[in-house]
Amino acid sequence: MNEHPNDPLHGITLEHMLRKLVAHYEWSGLAARLDFRCFQNDPSINSSLKFLRKTPWAREKLEALYLSTPIH
Repeated sequence: MNEHPNDPLHGITLEHMLRKLVAHYEWSGLAARLDFRCFQNDPSINSSLKFLRKTPWAREKLEALYLSTPIH
């Protein structure tokens, strides 16, 4: 039985979401959709994860983009 039926992100890590979005949109496309400096200036997975983990509103925007993108 699924313990989290109403949570579409249950079991999906932030890193997984970020890697899938980068693979789909590339850094430039991701930066166009989410105006975060970590996606625009010398982007990397590690620097972006650090920012997203410390910034709840940014993480929420990334999660919303992930859910609205047909990649999962």
